[in-house]
Amino acid sequence: MKKIFLPICLFVSAFLGANAQTGGPLFTAPIGVQAYTYRDSWGKGVVPVLDTLKALGITEVEGPGPGIVTPEEFKKLSNERGISIPSIGVGYDALQNNIYDVITLAKTFGATYVMVAWIPHGKTFTIDDAKKAVADFDREGKILKDNGITLCYHTHGYEFGPYGDGTLFDYLVQNTNPDDVSFEMDVMWTFHGGGNPAKLLLKYPGRWKLLHLKDIKNGVANDLTGGTPTINNVALGTGQIDYPAVLAAAKKIGIRHYFIEDESPNHAAQMPVTVAYLRGLKE
Repeated sequence: MKKIFLPICLFVSAFLGANAQTGGPLFTAPIGVQAYTYRDSWGKGVVPVLDTLKALGITEVEGPGPGIVTPEEFKKLSNERGISIPSIGVGYDALQNNIYDVITLAKTFGATYVMVAWIPHGKTFTIDDAKKAVADFDREGKILKDNGITLCYHTHGYEFGPYGDGTLFDYLVQNTNPDDVSFEMDVMWTFHGGGNPAKLLLKYPGRWKLLHLKDIKNGVANDLTGGTPTINNVALGTGQIDYPAVLAAAKKIGIRHYFIEDESPNHAAQMPVTVAYLRGLKE
């Protein structure tokens, strides 16, 4: 363990020293994680993963979890370690076809947010895809709201193609009912699609409720595919994204839930670096 742990500690200390600022802490919210980050680990044991999260100081998980224990058991095991589950992710089809099952699942976890991370579309995301999503989200968001749950669409990058005076993402925001439909910004996918995460948070301050925190390797070009090799996910603060600006904007508009989502096969080594980076940022 010493041979593995020491270099990470030295790296984190050196990194934070090089990026030290002078004010109070910039990031003061609870630290959360998307359960998908540990997709290759859950099968080896739910308890060891949750113990790892607790040791990292993580107090929130975005579910629905690993699927190898019941929702009730996953909630119980999480809560025993001081970890809550304020949000769960579901598929677009699940909302369309089984929305009341989604509501039951969210309430089982104690979640008050349901996020959808992908809108079905062909090779490119079009205005027709966006119009259908607007109608679907408005209808489904109203049902969720009536049951005490907020629907959030999670950005994935392909929505930033040009449309009118802005982008297809602008169309989604401007044409969905703000009372029923909110958004979760995946900072990396927003950036990768050509959006400016900090500016978008400030442009639509009342619509963002959740953030996915991940960074992208230096040198990776932006595109509208909504995809990139997972190895391009790097620890926060080591990639292309200006996280101090993003987190300052998020803090300004009152974001309460932040979930680290590290899709890299190196996530076990990167997660401590990311957590230390968040805690070390100063205003």
